[in-house]
Amino acid sequence: MKARHILLIITIFLLAGYSCKKNSTINPDSNLKLEFSADTVLFDTVFTSLGSATHELRIYNTHSDDLKISSIRLIGGDNSPFRFNLDGESATEIYDKIIPANDSLFSFLRVTINPNDLNTPFIVEDELEFITNGNTQTIKLLAWGQNANYIVADKVVNIGGTPYPYHIVADSLQTTVWTSDRPYVIYGYALINSYGTLKIEKGTQVYCHQGSGILSWSDGQLIIDGTSEEPVIVQGDRLESYYNHTPGQWEQILMMDGRAGADHRISHAIIRNGTIGLNCQSVLKATECALRIDNTIVENQSGYGLFSILYAVEAKNFVIANCGFANFWAFGGDYRFVHGTIANYWNANEHNKNENAVLVTNYALDGNNEPFYYPFNMEMDNCIIYGKQKDEFKGVFGPDADSSYVFDHCLLRSERYNGNMEGFRHCLFNLDPMFVDPILPDCHIDSISSPVIGIGNPLFGNELPYDLDGVSRVGTPDLGAYQFIPN
Repeated sequence: MKARHILLIITIFLLAGYSCKKNSTINPDSNLKLEFSADTVLFDTVFTSLGSATHELRIYNTHSDDLKISSIRLIGGDNSPFRFNLDGESATEIYDKIIPANDSLFSFLRVTINPNDLNTPFIVEDELEFITNGNTQTIKLLAWGQNANYIVADKVVNIGGTPYPYHIVADSLQTTVWTSDRPYVIYGYALINSYGTLKIEKGTQVYCHQGSGILSWSDGQLIIDGTSEEPVIVQGDRLESYYNHTPGQWEQILMMDGRAGADHRISHAIIRNGTIGLNCQSVLKATECALRIDNTIVENQSGYGLFSILYAVEAKNFVIANCGFANFWAFGGDYRFVHGTIANYWNANEHNKNENAVLVTNYALDGNNEPFYYPFNMEMDNCIIYGKQKDEFKGVFGPDADSSYVFDHCLLRSERYNGNMEGFRHCLFNLDPMFVDPILPDCHIDSISSPVIGIGNPLFGNELPYDLDGVSRVGTPDLGAYQFIPN
């Protein structure tokens, strides 16, 4: 009896649901049309031969009856560079698709553009056509195509147990020049072999795929030679606006120990959205070269902006901003920084921020957890070291190696150090420099009330008579990479 009772209740509910369900009706009225989430789907610049990101188009039936879409097709047919996917079905045309009353369908679109002989970006277009109840409605599809030089790894080398897929772009005794005619897209590492040189000319754009970068092997040489009007830009290969400020899209520019007379030089460059912007390591042997940086911005790296092991680095008129672990990290080596802004307001992944803007040391631990020491020397002149943490400079030094640092006419955020301590000359502490937008980042000075205005040492200002924007700083230099310009 109990089982019969339960069965009776279930039957009643099923019959009640069936009696309340409205019969669906396909309405052929020609006055009924579809609506769309957009009348044009515009793709960001797409490298030829590579597919784009997926864009969504939503198709609405706002009527109280079902509609039958007689056909959905790309006007260009099989020759169209576009493809659409509807309910898991990928095609250039689909027929007799029902869209329920007051419901919607999702269509996803991609584009793959064939290369041509143009160096400048070019446009490709098509239309997605819908025919419903005799009505024809179209959605425009537009994409910019860009031909590129592709660097694709074809070998693998192990460094410290880590595999690096690579393609040699400058072999031994060879100088390779990258020009601005077309961008360079790197899959793996673009490798500079021993006694080879890669020169990247002004205006060149370099796009690195996930896990990719530039690698200068031992005794190789990298020269980035941009100008203020036409900087060299190195960034990830995702061109959609969503990725404009996404860190960790590619790996690094890695420079190993070099030969005498073949310094690595980076001038007028913007290096953004990677893991380690500049990684210089003297590991296989003592380096005989230096890394020389001027008028360069390194920003939004998920790890480090400038990472150095036992290297000599000179940097002038530079910005290193917003990195996940530290803007500048060094073990041993010799460093001089003039008119630099090192600012860390990292907010892409807050739990990742557990170091200081500047972290330097003269020792590390070996495999047996024993310290080994190397000399460390650093001088910072007319610089700003600031950020969200209470201490944005940290030095960790052991007694078994000569180590020194000097901050001359600098602004620092620190509760650990102060102007009465050795190594700090005419410095300011814990005063907001008043950046325009430290999160973006934009490290220009925003207010005439900024404490960094006009307090730099003129000797260092005369050494660099123009700031990162080309503005004169002779006479009364401000601290950092930029002179303040009143409204």
